[in-house]
Amino acid sequence: MLRPLLAATALALLPSLAQAQGAACTHRGALDDAYCDEDRDLVADPPRDPSRFRNPSTLVFAYTPVEDPALYATQFRPLLEHLTQCTGRRVVYFQVTSNAAQVEAMRSGRLHIAGFSTGPTAFAVNLAGAVPFAIKGNEREFESYRVVTLVRANSEFRTLADLKGRRVAHTSATSNSGNLAPRAMFPTHGLTPDTDYRVIYSGGHDRSVMGVNAGDYDAAPVASDVYNRMVSRGQVRGENFRTVWQSDPFPTSSFAHAHDLQPELVQRIRQCFYDYRFPEQMRRDLGGNDRFWPATYLREWAPVRAVADAVNAPYTRAAFDAESRRELEAEARRRAAQQPQQQPAQQQPAPAPQRPQ
Repeated sequence: MLRPLLAATALALLPSLAQAQGAACTHRGALDDAYCDEDRDLVADPPRDPSRFRNPSTLVFAYTPVEDPALYATQFRPLLEHLTQCTGRRVVYFQVTSNAAQVEAMRSGRLHIAGFSTGPTAFAVNLAGAVPFAIKGNEREFESYRVVTLVRANSEFRTLADLKGRRVAHTSATSNSGNLAPRAMFPTHGLTPDTDYRVIYSGGHDRSVMGVNAGDYDAAPVASDVYNRMVSRGQVRGENFRTVWQSDPFPTSSFAHAHDLQPELVQRIRQCFYDYRFPEQMRRDLGGNDRFWPATYLREWAPVRAVADAVNAPYTRAAFDAESRRELEAEARRRAAQQPQQQPAQQQPAPAPQRPQ
């Protein structure tokens, strides 16, 4: 129910947004028609009309659903408490169950600040007016991750080429680490997705890891930061896995604000992020990171865009709609698979047939 409502709201907003930006826009690049990019920094410019700036009394925050969404609601509570105090506005967590729902929420104006995973960051920028400004990091550098291809440690697989004809799980079509980067990089190592094996979409990095662990998949390319967090939490045992290939580093999830927030509020939000230092538990939960580093989509996301260009996977509305359908279908399959397990507990004796009156 949530996604159709968000989509309908977004569509209703399009005429007014297009009128605000489109009439006098001389350059928008890859951005949707609702946005303009006159300064050519690849993200949506603020509205030209000051009356269109938003200054909400309550700020809504959401984090990427690469793992259990409820888990992040707890982990990010200290940050939201800090933002509430720092901005002087109530900041609430909005739990999303898919990348598509998160992008649609920002596009519709219902989401003001968000942490988007690496690949969907580009959809959020192009289709929702998101403006990335920060990445998690430590005192030395911002956080990056590698694509790691995992197999079980007791398996026969030693190289990517060994996976021909095997069950290899990708996460979702829009994921940089879980799909696009493997499609761009695997062929040079003797393995071509959709040719040497049929791609199976698991629906998430954690599901891919758990699937390899359970033997449902022979291998899976996943983001190393997600995998490392799962090991540190005890969700899986590191000794059960072997990495047969890993990529060069990519930026991890971006933190972005909506393009049309009041400039003074934007400046305050950014400074609140940059000044924040994670408490001990949050530091442990988020892989040892303890702060936010300034970042831009133009600079830090260049390698991600290069991967998308290499596999001809543009971050367009058509690609986004296709991914939304895949996410809905995958969720329906998961629910259907759970149904037989839940049915016996829910089943009630059928009522005795009534004699016609």
